[in-house]
Amino acid sequence: MDSNPAPAANNVPEYAVSEISGAIKRTLEQAFGRVRVRGELTEVKRYPSGHIYLSLKDEGGKLAGVIWKSSVRNLSLQPENGVEVIATGKVSAYGDRSSYQLIIERLDYAGEGALLARIEKLRLKLLGEGLFDAARKRPLPMLPQVIGVVTSEKGAVIQDIRTTLLRRFPRRLILWPVAVQGQGAAEQIAAAINGFSALPVGGTVPRPDVVIVARGGGSLEDLMAFNEEIVVRAAAESSIPLISAVGHETDTTLIDFASDQRAPTPTAAAELAVPARADLLADLSQRTARLVQATRGITERAHRRLVQAERRLPDLPNILGALRQRLEDRGERLGIALPALMGRKRRALAEVAPRLPHPREQLAGKRHALALLSARAEAAWRRGLSRRAAQPALGRISAAPVLALLRERKARLEGLAARLEGVSYAATLARGFVLVQDSSGAPVTTAAGVGPGAALALHFADGQVAVTAEGTKPARRKPRAPGEQGALL
Repeated sequence: MDSNPAPAANNVPEYAVSEISGAIKRTLEQAFGRVRVRGELTEVKRYPSGHIYLSLKDEGGKLAGVIWKSSVRNLSLQPENGVEVIATGKVSAYGDRSSYQLIIERLDYAGEGALLARIEKLRLKLLGEGLFDAARKRPLPMLPQVIGVVTSEKGAVIQDIRTTLLRRFPRRLILWPVAVQGQGAAEQIAAAINGFSALPVGGTVPRPDVVIVARGGGSLEDLMAFNEEIVVRAAAESSIPLISAVGHETDTTLIDFASDQRAPTPTAAAELAVPARADLLADLSQRTARLVQATRGITERAHRRLVQAERRLPDLPNILGALRQRLEDRGERLGIALPALMGRKRRALAEVAPRLPHPREQLAGKRHALALLSARAEAAWRRGLSRRAAQPALGRISAAPVLALLRERKARLEGLAARLEGVSYAATLARGFVLVQDSSGAPVTTAAGVGPGAALALHFADGQVAVTAEGTKPARRKPRAPGEQGALL
């Protein structure tokens, strides 16, 4: 009996690995075909080859996906982690790793809720950076010379703007054509805004005074290019005042927050950019009328004030005549007053002159006093010499300083004696004058004070004589020629 029996026959077919992989791949592609998968993007990674590898996930699972380089340029949005999208493509298998994946041909946001969440997240981020602050807003120029427009060259937007400018106030218009939706639209819009800001003043291409970024209406997905971060930052950093006019009046995009002025429509943007010529002319006419009226009112008020001031002004010719007459009167009175004043002064001086002592009298008095002082000094000097002779010890002392002092004092004494002698009444009597006294011894200075029979005492230099008055006679004075000054002495 054979110990190694033959193996039993097996009905399970045998496949090669590549056959199984290929079969699974065909089965997946045939079973699902073209599908749309909704999920949140994760593990997004762009390779140098241009392919993008990512995963779609939800609460229950995760699906690997790939976007080939040829499909990347046709995407309407940039894949980012955390964005909920609807991916359109086909399911296929990758045999080398025994895995399946979704080959993505198109990406769309998964409804407005996901788009709004993404926009709100970006808005809060840029708001925190201060890109939407009111202090950054700049005023629009009143009448720009050149207006730049960033929009599609096709469509009604540029025509509406051009028509509005021609109707209100024709200005030079420069169009920077861009794509306003789809892949690459955000980059083109940002490049156009930055390009206008980079234009030099006075260059070959005129630099706009204001820039309008405009687009017609559309869905939220169509307006997403104006919600991209690159566009919002370009609008906030623009060196030229910028007006955003994206969508209809109810549409709001992030560029509206960063622009200097938001317009509900492209037509409204053109109306904001330039004023209406008719309105300017009407305003100018109104201001001119008001200015003329105000000028006329100012002129009339000034004329009334001038008339009132003229009425209050004095009569200058009469005033000058009165002043001239007063001056002539004062001059005439002055010619009379000066000679009268001189006459009064001469009479007063003549009255005072007899009572003034003569200088010779003063000198005589001073000499007399000096003689007395000299005699006293000489006597004192002799007494001093006698004492010195009686005291031999003192004789040895030099007498020169004492003699010099005595000579100085003697000279001073002689000067004082001469002055005293000049003012002494005795010297005056010696020159022939007489001192008259009444019976009581009081001096008599006027003839009017002496009555008939009055007893008088006449004092001469060498004695006294008693007399009796008989009466008074008026004094006789020699008549003085006009203009002659009387003698003082």
